[in-house]
Amino acid sequence: MQDLNLAMAVVGGLVLFVALLSSPLDRSWLSAPLFAFLLGVALGPEAADLLDPRGWGDSKKLLEETARLTLGISLMGIALRLPPNYPFAHWRSLLVLLAIGMPAMFLISAMLTHWIMGLPLLMALLVGGTVCATDPVVASSIVTGGVAKENLPEAFRHLLSSESGANDGLAYPLVLLPILLLTTPTDDAWLDWIGRVWLWEIGGGALIGIALGWAAGRALRWSEARGYLDQPSFLSITVALTIFVLGVGSLFGTNSILGVFVAGLAFDQEVGGKDRSEEDNVQEAVNIMLTLPVFVLFGLIAPWSEWWALGAEGLALVLLVLLLRRLPVILLLRPWLPTLRDTPIVLIMGWFGPIGVSALYYATLVSSRTGYDIAWTAGSLIVMASIAVHGTTATPFANLYGRWRQRQKACAK
Repeated sequence: MQDLNLAMAVVGGLVLFVALLSSPLDRSWLSAPLFAFLLGVALGPEAADLLDPRGWGDSKKLLEETARLTLGISLMGIALRLPPNYPFAHWRSLLVLLAIGMPAMFLISAMLTHWIMGLPLLMALLVGGTVCATDPVVASSIVTGGVAKENLPEAFRHLLSSESGANDGLAYPLVLLPILLLTTPTDDAWLDWIGRVWLWEIGGGALIGIALGWAAGRALRWSEARGYLDQPSFLSITVALTIFVLGVGSLFGTNSILGVFVAGLAFDQEVGGKDRSEEDNVQEAVNIMLTLPVFVLFGLIAPWSEWWALGAEGLALVLLVLLLRRLPVILLLRPWLPTLRDTPIVLIMGWFGPIGVSALYYATLVSSRTGYDIAWTAGSLIVMASIAVHGTTATPFANLYGRWRQRQKACAK
């Protein structure tokens, strides 16, 4: 009970601190996820030893479920932030990023792991699948807030948001493929992957999300038309919808992560963007509350001894994954991404493919389903590096781009 009270005090105090100093933090090099992670490290067994999740049960399972809820809330927020017709108007760019870009990042990360660490290919693919998705939680520090809105083009922010929203669920088949090949006969694995994973878990998850999001939107309009809805109730609907889709999707054995994002899009189509600013406010507030705890928990259970054991190979893997996983792919795909008009924004898009909560979720999923910890050890190390590097460069790079754009405008005059 003492640990619970201390954890509540830490999380509540942290949320208050970030909320009261949101503007200075937004303009500083220290992102909220990095700050939360460092706080978790400071309070954990490796430092002050005030909180030790190992005494709370299976710490990885706790992190997996916390990450799943955090992803759900974040994906709903992204779906509501996007203009209602954005995914349909820009489907070609999204298709290129999801159908070509994400598998390429998966293979590049896996090949780097195979080459640097000398792992068997299927084991390396576990790591590649874990870190291939662009994380929506860490990416929110790049596409939201005053600095991003002042300096970065809206088209870029929408494209990165929609990519990170969709690819977290769509990364699931890439994670499951090596798991199935490692745990079942090859022929059965491929049939299971196509039939169960793609058709039911992905397809079924999307259909459930569409149905629940549409039904929630229709119910909202029905309630509003009869005057049954007051403002606080309206603000709670999207949060309740997120939790509802996560629960229903999991009960039916589908991919509830993808289901939440699709539900948010369907809901937004039905409500027509009414009171969008209020929706954004509640989603951002809940994002703060649920994003910070997962990174505090990550800091508490970070496997420092396993990271040190990776030695120079681990450091090389981190550096090369951060440099080569995304940037070359975006540069090659640039001709098919009309939103990315100038070279600086292409470089920013290539650099900011953060690896965060989604990778933690898949790393713990791999560990629980295979018994192999390499995806957790290597994947969590890459997550830690991404939080630090992408978190500290988001504001400076946004400001640099803003100044470059101002100079271009001045020269044009």
